[in-house]
Amino acid sequence: MPPLLPGLGFLLLLGWQGTAGASAGTYLCSSSAVNESALCASVESASQEKFLEAARGQSSPCSLSFAQYACAQRTWLQDLQDDFLISLYSCLASKPATAVDPEYSVLFFSKYGAEKLLASLTTFSQRFSHVPLSLEWSLIFINGLWEKMLQVPDIESPPVLSQWVHGGLQPFLEEPKVFGCLHGKNVSCETFQLLVAALDGLYPELPEGEQRNLYSGIKYYLTQNESNQKCYSEAIPGLNSTAWFKNYLGSFMEDATVEDLQLFADEPTLQKFARDPVNMEMISNLTLLRETALYYTFLLTSAPAFPLSSLPDRFLCSLSPSAVTNLSRDDALSLAQRIGESCPWIPARRGIPGERAPSSLPAQELQVTSSLLRKIEGFSPEILRALGQAAVGLSVSSIQNSISEQDLEAALPALGEVRGWSAEQSSAVVDKLLRSGYQLRDGQSLAQLGSLVGGLNSSTVWSLSPEVLLEAIKVPEFAQQMEPLPPALKRTFVEKISSSVAHPADLVKYIPDALASYIPKSLLVFGEEKPSVEDLNSKPWTPEQAAMFFSDVVKAEPDFSRLSQSVLQGFTCAAAKDVEAGRFQELAKVMRSKKVRLGEDQLSCLLRMVTLHGIPEDLDSYPKDLLLFLSPSDYAATGSCSQYFNNIGEANLDVLPRESPQRKQLLLEALACLKIPGTQINEEDAEILGRLVCDLGGEYIRNSGGILLKDLSQCESFLPDQEEAIRDVISSGNTTFGPPAAWSAFTLRDLSGLIPVFDHNVLQEIPKNSLTLWLKNFARDSPLSREELATVVGELLPTRHRRADAGCDMEITEEMLSTDLMPTYYSPQELRTCLRNMSLENQVFLENHLSQVLSYPFSVEQLQVLKDYLDERYPDGYPESLLSKLGPLTSLITPEEISTWKMNSADALAAFLKSQPPDLLASAGIKRYVELGNALNATALDAIGTRYVCLLNTTEVQAIEPSSLKLVSLNPSACSQQTKDLLYEKAKEAFYPQHVFPAYYQLILPYLEGAPGEDLKALSQANVNMNMSTFVSLRRDALMSLTPREVQGLLGINLPDLAKWQYRSPVREWIRVQQQSQLDQLYIGLTGGTQEGYINLITPKFPAPSSAPLGAMAMALHLLPALLLTFLMMSILS
Repeated sequence: MPPLLPGLGFLLLLGWQGTAGASAGTYLCSSSAVNESALCASVESASQEKFLEAARGQSSPCSLSFAQYACAQRTWLQDLQDDFLISLYSCLASKPATAVDPEYSVLFFSKYGAEKLLASLTTFSQRFSHVPLSLEWSLIFINGLWEKMLQVPDIESPPVLSQWVHGGLQPFLEEPKVFGCLHGKNVSCETFQLLVAALDGLYPELPEGEQRNLYSGIKYYLTQNESNQKCYSEAIPGLNSTAWFKNYLGSFMEDATVEDLQLFADEPTLQKFARDPVNMEMISNLTLLRETALYYTFLLTSAPAFPLSSLPDRFLCSLSPSAVTNLSRDDALSLAQRIGESCPWIPARRGIPGERAPSSLPAQELQVTSSLLRKIEGFSPEILRALGQAAVGLSVSSIQNSISEQDLEAALPALGEVRGWSAEQSSAVVDKLLRSGYQLRDGQSLAQLGSLVGGLNSSTVWSLSPEVLLEAIKVPEFAQQMEPLPPALKRTFVEKISSSVAHPADLVKYIPDALASYIPKSLLVFGEEKPSVEDLNSKPWTPEQAAMFFSDVVKAEPDFSRLSQSVLQGFTCAAAKDVEAGRFQELAKVMRSKKVRLGEDQLSCLLRMVTLHGIPEDLDSYPKDLLLFLSPSDYAATGSCSQYFNNIGEANLDVLPRESPQRKQLLLEALACLKIPGTQINEEDAEILGRLVCDLGGEYIRNSGGILLKDLSQCESFLPDQEEAIRDVISSGNTTFGPPAAWSAFTLRDLSGLIPVFDHNVLQEIPKNSLTLWLKNFARDSPLSREELATVVGELLPTRHRRADAGCDMEITEEMLSTDLMPTYYSPQELRTCLRNMSLENQVFLENHLSQVLSYPFSVEQLQVLKDYLDERYPDGYPESLLSKLGPLTSLITPEEISTWKMNSADALAAFLKSQPPDLLASAGIKRYVELGNALNATALDAIGTRYVCLLNTTEVQAIEPSSLKLVSLNPSACSQQTKDLLYEKAKEAFYPQHVFPAYYQLILPYLEGAPGEDLKALSQANVNMNMSTFVSLRRDALMSLTPREVQGLLGINLPDLAKWQYRSPVREWIRVQQQSQLDQLYIGLTGGTQEGYINLITPKFPAPSSAPLGAMAMALHLLPALLLTFLMMSILS
């Protein structure tokens, strides 16, 4: 038997890391030979007949003991069924193990045929692949299986090893502590090297968690002795290879941290390893953790006089600025070019190289490139062209001071191809060009700006003729540069282009994809014009835009499957009349196949149409989100309730409001279906519940232990009792993740969605090293916001220098300002001191890159220090150029400070409101903008949006031009009735020229809460299928003026929903003033109306529409009952 085999056993304990854990369970392991005669002497033998009955499932397998199975004759075991191990384990797991059970395990499995055992293990693995096993019996089983595996021919070959380790033993490997069995075996470094080589072949097939467990075992082996050089010695043949990373880590190096590498060897030795050609070849094809990639490149380049020209391209993206400090001008230029060619994208997850997403150079590469370009004093057109993508490292000051206008214009074609310019850089280039006389006289001169087009401001775009823009956007390369533009500039481009395009079909045809979603809804009304379905299909629309032409499209395109997902999401009830009743099921099935996301009202309407003739029996062919509006009984013809909730768990649960009755009912029905009697959820049930797990109450979370943590980490938000329960479970330490004090950076990655729930008590328990590693390697890919990351950073802030006169131990340099972990290096006091001591050059760099720096996770205290710094720099108020860069500083600003700002453009207002300031500050910003004489044009109104429209006072609302309102989408439903009334009248004026249904209805819909009764009566003739949420929000006096027939006209197919509201306001009050006979004609079971010959008197519960005095009316109503009574008495007496 080759020496590989003992090592293989060790790899089965790869996840076991602790010394204490290594001895845990050792008493259940046996490595000595088993003497069958002595072991079985005291075991009561079972007859062959009884054994075979149990083996064949004819009697309970629990009728025999483990010892009796182990001591049975070898030939009898060949009759065991493939699922016998499942039955045997189930019998044994409920019993305590004995000291001799490990030996019985060795004996039992030794009698199995290898092929038969593998088949049994595969069946066992399928049954228990996601079910936690008993630790005790897992140890015992592994003990025997290990000895059996030693006898398997070719076990060292990857295919055979894969069958046994991955296919057969997976359930046992899920609990790393089972590997403690083999801790005591002496596995040589040479043997271990063969083990790593064998497992390296399995690496791509393994799940990420299993890769990590395997790496943990490798790491444990390599660090278990006290030596600083693990399995390496220059003096010992066989241990003197510098290809150490390849030999002892292989592909598992993807999980190694910098700290791990430093445990394996000292730095001089690691430098030798890093430079070994075999290691370099391997690393070039791996995706290392970001910090590990940086450290590896540091090891490569830290040797004296190491020629960076010989550094392989794959390592260029992980250079540090310190590595390039001593380069000559020519070498710096050459290296910058290579970085620009090799690092045009940001790695998606780790450091070298990985899947990449389009963007600018990441911060690290940008720092290096900027350092290199600072070594170049002048930039000729030839140098600028040669830089390629590396030109993105040009500083704003270099653009302003080191490049002449002529050279800039000469190099413009090349600079326009560079991706990832910051707003500050592109503005600096464009401003310099325009000041030097560069003319945007035709489409070609505009298109030549390329990626620098973001440097234009709105006023410059408005000054161009529409023909120039239309010519430019026909250049495909220029059209692609629209994507990264700020929203306000995109809107300006759209407005300018649309001003010269008379027909919606032409606008759709010409507009670049990146601008399509910015076309105002009102410009997408086709009317009598026939739309080009092909053109509409090719653009990315918002649901609100697609609703404008959905009706036109379904008339023009009979084959729904030819419609794009983007167009299909425009389905509305108002357009339902244009779809034949018999084709709704076809439409819904196409929506499922194209994964169309619909809202609550859309789904409710679609379901009503799909079920016109009863609930279909093939509901699995329809969008899963439709099931949110059905019940398990409705699904019965399709499948079981567990299938129903399995689909619900995969549906978009957020269609229903978090605390809505429907969503609560779904959870109750799910718990009943799964027969969960108490408040404890197992993994199988959690998998079926899917996203419904996010709605489980605190008691369920507590009583389910850590089982739910990973599922909960995918939830977007929590209620207070859920947060408290999550903290309780985590603090208990009784989870598979262990106590927070034992967490690694990988644990934090797995639970990153829960980090916002952690309070100070939890965060302070997590090792600082783990938090730091997580921030460096994984935080960029987490769902956490800047504010949530700032909470984590707060735990890492230096505790020294808390006094007000703190010193500055770490100068703020350009390199530091380009590091997104900058907040971890300074306490607030240190930051204040270091900012004051910053060089003038770095002050300029900070202000030119302020928006980037403020995206870092600074704490509130640190942000206040940065604001104080800016206040000192601009004592008379911030300039307009600074307003777009304030970001998180906005919340620290006062209305009084805003009153000093120079907010002279709608772009500036848009930039300020983009940071979503609180209402008080937003109101001050809008007030300041208007005070300076600026109009509430379309750009300003779009920036104000639904979020802030209610802050406008009456004068400001009255000043809005209908022509501007026509170009934006506002929803004033949260505003005062006066504001709603004013905006409705302006919207009616704006959209009336497009009085084509159902498009007009979609345009006016957000403003209908301000519509008077006569307009609603007119609307009732247009077959708009108004939903109930809109109906009950209508102006109360307008609603009360409607007749039953008019209400029927408004609601259309949604009329049955009126009955669900008949006992709720305002429908209840409306019913009381209607004739019951007219209500009966609606045939939906409404009761409570006025009987013939009776008059219902109700006290209005709504504000009177008129401000006229009510005294006379009140007196008349007061006297009316008495007058009626007198009249009736006189009639009787006569």
